Amino acid sequence: MNDAVPEGFAPLKRGGPYFSQLGPLYSRRDEFDMVVLGLRVTEAHTNMIGITHGGMLVTYADGALGINLSVARGVPRSFVTVHLSNDFIDSGRPGDWLEAHVRIRKMGKRLSFADCELKVGDKTLLRSNGVFASINPPGEPVPNDG
Repeated sequence: MNDAVPEGFAPLKRGGPYFSQLGPLYSRRDEFDMVVLGLRVTEAHTNMIGITHGGMLVTYADGALGINLSVARGVPRSFVTVHLSNDFIDSGRPGDWLEAHVRIRKMGKRLSFADCELKVGDKTLLRSNGVFASINPPGEPVPNDG
Protein backbone atom coordinates (compact mmCIF):
# COMPACT_ATOMS: atom_id res chain seq x y z
CA MET A 1 0.00 0.00 0.00
CA ASN A 2 1.16 3.53 -0.79
CA ASP A 3 1.72 5.45 2.48
CA ALA A 4 3.02 8.65 0.87
CA VAL A 5 1.41 11.94 1.88
CA PRO A 6 0.90 14.30 -1.07
CA GLU A 7 3.00 17.46 -1.19
CA GLY A 8 1.56 20.43 0.70
CA PHE A 9 -0.13 18.37 3.43
CA ALA A 10 1.06 18.54 7.04
CA PRO A 11 -0.14 16.69 10.16
CA LEU A 12 -3.49 18.04 11.37
CA LYS A 13 -3.35 19.70 14.78
CA ARG A 14 -7.12 20.12 15.30
CA GLY A 15 -10.06 17.93 16.17
CA GLY A 16 -11.11 16.05 19.26
CA PRO A 17 -10.13 12.65 20.59
CA TYR A 18 -12.83 10.74 18.68
CA PHE A 19 -12.06 12.38 15.34
CA SER A 20 -8.32 11.86 15.70
CA GLN A 21 -8.94 8.09 15.88
CA LEU A 22 -9.42 8.17 12.09
CA GLY A 23 -5.82 9.30 11.59
CA PRO A 24 -3.18 10.04 11.00
CA LEU A 25 -4.90 13.07 9.49
CA TYR A 26 -3.33 15.81 7.39
CA SER A 27 -4.33 19.24 6.15
CA ARG A 28 -3.47 21.99 3.72
CA ARG A 29 -5.11 25.26 2.68
CA ASP A 30 -6.77 25.51 -0.73
CA GLU A 31 -7.00 28.54 -3.04
CA PHE A 32 -10.02 29.81 -1.04
CA ASP A 33 -8.12 29.47 2.29
CA MET A 34 -10.31 26.53 3.30
CA VAL A 35 -8.78 23.63 5.23
CA VAL A 36 -8.58 20.53 3.03
CA LEU A 37 -8.21 17.38 5.11
CA GLY A 38 -6.31 14.34 3.86
CA LEU A 39 -6.35 10.75 5.00
CA ARG A 40 -4.77 7.56 3.66
CA VAL A 41 -7.48 4.87 3.68
CA THR A 42 -6.40 1.71 5.52
CA GLU A 43 -8.03 -1.64 6.28
CA ALA A 44 -9.25 -0.10 9.56
CA HIS A 45 -11.48 2.28 7.53
CA THR A 46 -13.28 -0.50 5.66
CA ASN A 47 -16.38 -2.60 6.17
CA MET A 48 -16.85 -6.38 5.74
CA ILE A 49 -16.59 -6.20 1.94
CA GLY A 50 -13.36 -4.17 1.91
CA ILE A 51 -14.66 -0.72 0.93
CA THR A 52 -14.74 2.47 2.98
CA HIS A 53 -17.23 2.21 5.84
CA GLY A 54 -20.13 4.65 5.52
CA GLY A 55 -19.92 5.65 9.19
CA MET A 56 -16.24 6.49 8.80
CA LEU A 57 -16.99 8.66 5.76
CA VAL A 58 -19.74 10.55 7.62
CA THR A 59 -17.48 11.07 10.65
CA TYR A 60 -14.71 12.38 8.41
CA ALA A 61 -17.03 14.81 6.60
CA ASP A 62 -18.62 16.00 9.86
CA GLY A 63 -15.19 16.68 11.38
CA ALA A 64 -13.98 18.52 8.27
CA LEU A 65 -17.09 20.71 8.31
CA GLY A 66 -16.67 21.56 12.00
CA ILE A 67 -12.96 22.34 11.66
CA ASN A 68 -13.56 24.67 8.70
CA LEU A 69 -16.40 26.48 10.46
CA SER A 70 -14.27 26.95 13.58
CA VAL A 71 -11.32 28.28 11.58
CA ALA A 72 -13.56 30.60 9.54
CA ARG A 73 -15.20 32.03 12.68
CA GLY A 74 -11.79 33.32 13.79
CA VAL A 75 -12.61 33.26 17.52
CA PRO A 76 -12.54 30.30 19.90
CA ARG A 77 -15.86 28.61 19.18
CA SER A 78 -16.83 25.04 18.61
CA PHE A 79 -19.66 23.80 16.45
CA VAL A 80 -22.10 21.00 17.06
CA THR A 81 -24.03 19.31 14.30
CA VAL A 82 -27.74 20.19 14.17
CA HIS A 83 -28.51 18.39 10.91
CA LEU A 84 -26.35 16.40 8.51
CA SER A 85 -27.47 14.93 5.21
CA ASN A 86 -25.24 12.55 3.26
CA ASP A 87 -25.25 11.08 -0.23
CA PHE A 88 -23.06 7.99 -0.71
CA ILE A 89 -21.89 8.17 -4.31
CA ASP A 90 -18.94 5.79 -4.63
CA SER A 91 -16.58 3.77 -2.47
CA GLY A 92 -12.93 3.96 -1.55
CA ARG A 93 -10.40 1.23 -0.90
CA PRO A 94 -7.26 0.79 1.18
CA GLY A 95 -4.41 2.84 -0.24
CA ASP A 96 -6.67 5.65 -1.54
CA TRP A 97 -5.82 9.23 -0.58
CA LEU A 98 -9.13 10.65 0.66
CA GLU A 99 -9.60 14.43 0.75
CA ALA A 100 -12.37 16.45 2.40
CA HIS A 101 -13.26 19.69 0.58
CA VAL A 102 -15.58 22.12 2.39
CA ARG A 103 -17.61 25.12 1.25
CA ILE A 104 -19.28 27.37 3.78
CA ARG A 105 -22.64 28.61 2.52
CA LYS A 106 -23.60 30.96 5.37
CA MET A 107 -22.33 31.80 8.84
CA GLY A 108 -24.79 33.38 11.23
CA LYS A 109 -24.41 34.35 14.88
CA ARG A 110 -25.71 30.99 16.02
CA LEU A 111 -26.30 28.75 12.97
CA SER A 112 -24.04 28.02 10.00
CA PHE A 113 -24.55 26.05 6.80
CA ALA A 114 -21.83 24.18 4.91
CA ASP A 115 -21.17 21.40 2.38
CA CYS A 116 -18.41 18.82 2.12
CA GLU A 117 -17.25 16.51 -0.65
CA LEU A 118 -15.03 13.54 0.08
CA LYS A 119 -12.92 12.80 -2.97
CA VAL A 120 -10.31 10.32 -4.17
CA GLY A 121 -8.75 12.19 -7.07
CA ASP A 122 -11.64 13.31 -9.28
CA LYS A 123 -14.00 10.64 -7.88
CA THR A 124 -16.53 11.83 -5.28
CA LEU A 125 -17.29 9.25 -2.59
CA LEU A 126 -19.62 11.27 -0.36
CA ARG A 127 -21.48 14.54 -0.58
CA SER A 128 -22.55 15.96 2.77
CA ASN A 129 -24.37 19.13 3.79
CA GLY A 130 -25.28 20.30 7.21
CA VAL A 131 -26.44 22.87 9.70
CA PHE A 132 -24.20 23.60 12.68
CA ALA A 133 -24.71 25.55 15.90
CA SER A 134 -21.93 27.64 17.39
CA ILE A 135 -21.35 26.92 21.07
CA ASN A 136 -19.38 28.85 23.65
CA PRO A 137 -16.38 27.45 25.48
CA PRO A 138 -17.32 26.02 28.90
CA GLY A 139 -17.89 28.72 31.51
CA GLU A 140 -18.41 31.54 29.01
CA PRO A 141 -21.86 33.20 29.08
CA VAL A 142 -24.16 32.66 26.13
CA PRO A 143 -24.63 35.92 24.15
CA ASN A 144 -28.12 37.39 23.99
CA ASP A 145 -29.06 37.27 20.30
CA GLY A 146 -32.31 39.17 20.96
